[in-house]
Amino acid sequence: MKNLSSKRILVAGGAGFLGSYLCERLLEQGHEVLCVDNFYTGRKENILHLMNHPYFEVKRHDICFPLYIETDEIYNLACPASPLHYQFDPVQTTKTSVHGSINLLGLAKRVKAKILQASTSEVYGDPRVHPQVETYWGNVNPIGQRACYDEGKRCAETLFFDYHRQYHLNIKVARIFNTYGPRMHPNDGRVVSNFIIQALQNKNMTVYGDGSQTRSFCYVDDLISGLILLMESGNEETGPINLGNPHEFTILELAEEVIRLTGSKSKVEFKPLPQDDPALRRPDIQKANKILGWRPKVELKEGLMKTIEYYKSNFRKNLPRQKNSIVRETEKIPA
Repeated sequence: MKNLSSKRILVAGGAGFLGSYLCERLLEQGHEVLCVDNFYTGRKENILHLMNHPYFEVKRHDICFPLYIETDEIYNLACPASPLHYQFDPVQTTKTSVHGSINLLGLAKRVKAKILQASTSEVYGDPRVHPQVETYWGNVNPIGQRACYDEGKRCAETLFFDYHRQYHLNIKVARIFNTYGPRMHPNDGRVVSNFIIQALQNKNMTVYGDGSQTRSFCYVDDLISGLILLMESGNEETGPINLGNPHEFTILELAEEVIRLTGSKSKVEFKPLPQDDPALRRPDIQKANKILGWRPKVELKEGLMKTIEYYKSNFRKNLPRQKNSIVRETEKIPA
């Protein structure tokens, strides 16, 4: 029987890495889910196991164009999230964040739906405050190569809060820090997938700069729990709220851990640090803990093992055929 308290929920970017997990979790809770994706970076493989679910639908659509449906809640996860993908077509990346937000906010306004924006830690740029708190305004280069994503997400946040103030729209804004796990595309250029693929091939591990720059890695299951808790929070809580793991690791430490867990013969290879690559990245999650009761549970080793097993099961048999393209693409841009 259908859950009598179920809602009709739109997940924009629902075939992506995070979006597919969100669709899965919402269906488990008994909701009707409409996955909207243009499949630029989203993959059908991520949602194939959901296709026969009676309360799951898929619509191929680009949110840069208006969408006319009925829905109770909207999660906006639609935007390329890895530098390799968002820098490939930077104009379209900015359009997705800005035009896409305008269209989804307009939809939410018409049907009086609650709407959540999946923002990013990139709004803090190369931060001068550490760890990053939600009140920090950031240090972003507006004309750099990463600006299409950084500034696009910042503008999206502006739009969300202006719709909230002007039209009293019920909004939620989550600032997501580095997230990893199974279903990350092996060619997406993010540091965890990069390192695992290179380790499984016994290729050199590409580390940019001296490897002392830090990141905080949150396992995907924890992140999805945080998004849903934020959406379910009281109407007075708009965010922004940081969602990420506060345990900080250097990129070099991550590379060494992946080598150890895979038993790889890979060596670390250092390359020049690209423009505007953040030196430090760690969330202050006191707000999420206090308001949502949320804190990550999965330790890095446990999450990496699950991710490594996923790549072994799904991609290792194809690595000899793919390896040249994977290494060539993923060495271009760090996460």
